[in-house]
Amino acid sequence: MNISNNKILITGGGSGIGRGLTEALLKENNTVIICGRRKEVLDELAAQYSSVITFCCDLEKEEERINLYEWVAKEHDDLNVLINNAGIQQWMHPDDEDFFERAKTEVAINILAPVHLNTLFIKLKSLHTIINVTSALGFCPLIKVPVYSGTKAFFHSYTLSLRKLMEKKNIEVIELIPPALNTDLGGKGLHDWAPPVSGFIASIMEQMKQGKQTLTYGLSETMSAAGPEQLQAAFDRMNGG
Repeated sequence: MNISNNKILITGGGSGIGRGLTEALLKENNTVIICGRRKEVLDELAAQYSSVITFCCDLEKEEERINLYEWVAKEHDDLNVLINNAGIQQWMHPDDEDFFERAKTEVAINILAPVHLNTLFIKLKSLHTIINVTSALGFCPLIKVPVYSGTKAFFHSYTLSLRKLMEKKNIEVIELIPPALNTDLGGKGLHDWAPPVSGFIASIMEQMKQGKQTLTYGLSETMSAAGPEQLQAAFDRMNGG
């Protein structure tokens, strides 16, 4: 992927990894569109970066995903990069009374939304790159986030298939695999111990410049390359086995 002079849509671009990508890609002379559910977050980032374009929508809802695509197709039909970054992480247990309802939301946002958006946006003749943000937990689950880990395992597998399926359309599919980072994913304070987003973003941008299609950092590099015995050992360490 050429990391300059693109028009890029980043879902969940107002905070965490999405915000880091937004800021880094703006520095590389890209036009960046961000979408998210919280208008105040989008407005705050747009106030800081006047060139950022925002669109407020709830990707859990199918009709709002369609609205997003139709708006882009009408107003920004030269969009050439889609970054599926939006996701939620629920710390929960199957014994919780609201477990299934929360699980449905997680599946809708982490799986159905990016699969649907990819299906829509590949209709754009200008699109040449899709970046799917998965997770190291797609390789080795954390039982405190059982559904999140499962959605990321699905998204990893789906991304491998999508990469092959898009070859004839000349659309490059990149997998971005973050480890735990110091963001508010899952709730404020839960990841204060983790590495900062800044170092992760710097590494990811360098890997993009090198033309890599699988982007890793720290623990995610280890997890994505691990064999069954290593993954079992990691699972036991992470989950008190």
